[in-house]
Amino acid sequence: MEETIKSFKALLAKMHAYQHAMGALHYDAETVMPKKGAADFAQSMGVLSEESYKLSTGSEMRELLAKLAPEKDALDEITRREVEELGEQLEKLERIPMEEYVRYSMDTSAAMQVWKAAKNSNDFASFAPHLEKLVAFNRKLPGYLNPDLPKYDALLNEYEKGLTMEMLNGYFAGVRAALVPLIREISECGAQPDASALRASFPIPRQRLLSDRLVSILTIDRERCALGEVEHPFTGGVSKNDVRLTTHYHECDVLSSFFSVVHEGGHALYELNTADELVGSPLGTGASMGIHESQSRLFENMIGRSREFIRLVYPAMAELFPEQMKRVSPELLYRAANRAEPSLIRTEADELTYSLHIMVRYELEKQLIGGALEVSDLPEAWNALYKEYLGVDVPDDMHGVLQDSHWSGGAFGYFPSYSIGSAYAAQIYDAMSRFIDIPATVSSGDLSPIVAWLTERIYRFGMLKKPNELILSACGKPFDSGYYTRYLTQKYRALYNL
Repeated sequence: MEETIKSFKALLAKMHAYQHAMGALHYDAETVMPKKGAADFAQSMGVLSEESYKLSTGSEMRELLAKLAPEKDALDEITRREVEELGEQLEKLERIPMEEYVRYSMDTSAAMQVWKAAKNSNDFASFAPHLEKLVAFNRKLPGYLNPDLPKYDALLNEYEKGLTMEMLNGYFAGVRAALVPLIREISECGAQPDASALRASFPIPRQRLLSDRLVSILTIDRERCALGEVEHPFTGGVSKNDVRLTTHYHECDVLSSFFSVVHEGGHALYELNTADELVGSPLGTGASMGIHESQSRLFENMIGRSREFIRLVYPAMAELFPEQMKRVSPELLYRAANRAEPSLIRTEADELTYSLHIMVRYELEKQLIGGALEVSDLPEAWNALYKEYLGVDVPDDMHGVLQDSHWSGGAFGYFPSYSIGSAYAAQIYDAMSRFIDIPATVSSGDLSPIVAWLTERIYRFGMLKKPNELILSACGKPFDSGYYTRYLTQKYRALYNL
């Protein structure tokens, strides 16, 4: 058994090396790769994904799992979970023909590069053929992954195990019922802060210095975490010692990169604080997309948009942008950072209206995967839902259907985890507040007690615990979306004196 475990761990190390290479290539492609490198990048990703596929589904993996699975009760906790997780993955991957798996990897690599150009030139037609290939595969994929589930449920399950359309329909109905009347009430009250002073020119070199300050405040170890610039911010990486955080700068919108860095910083903290024992293990990452998103939303919104955090960072902003900040007080900055108003761009959306953006994508994905909507009809359908849900007119595809990178990467079923993650965050914040005076801790400038509490209850476990187990152990009770709607209602009624 010891020899079998040793061989199993050696195979995992080899698999990790391929994932490391693909992760580094992806980050490179998004940040510094020249445009004409796209074809070679796609080809290399195809080769690496084929080799990774072979390792995951090959005879050695099957033989090792066949020996270890019957003995799982005698294995240590990490090895037992690795066997369970990889056994489940193997079962799924074996159903996907290798040539289709490799082709899809190459198609997504190519689509991501086309999407970036299409977004910048407002040219959905150039991206549509690539998106059609990805949608076609994702209509087939559920039959390979879990043919007993409705198609879209099978895709949802890849990002948040157990999540279904039935559950989401109920969840979003509750969110809509609680928040839409509040959003309407705020729109009619006429009490929006005058944030015109923040629409000045904030030089990007100085915004980069502000990002460095924010990363430091968040306790992020820069020796283990890079900070790059991309079209659509993300956080990636391959282990707790190599995390890649990114942002995007807009010269006339300093708060965009501000909250992008804090949001992605929440993701980075999760990865940076997994247990040392999980380095190189497939378990050395977040428990699910929703749990991961709970950390980015917790830091971006509940900590980053708090009065205490704004007051903490304000002196640095005044130092870096002395002319621009002359007419901006800490209180105005706080109110501007929490302004609630329907808008076009999901990543720039305020905390209150954010889930409405997710509802749009959820409805479109259900129809796309179910076959009720075709790629050619997406722009019109997108614009209609934005008018219906948020009451805004979409001026062009750059600000509409082309704004997100997710579909170019083949991530169908991912978007709902953003809203579920926000709801997780509200419940986790409530639980943490019973142990830590969070406002006082943020005011002190030392966020390490917050990171330590989250590390002890969430981060260190990686994928050792499943999402429902993490929420139960961290919060003392099962997931309850009521925390989310109550939190938003209380916060925004106070902000707008309703």
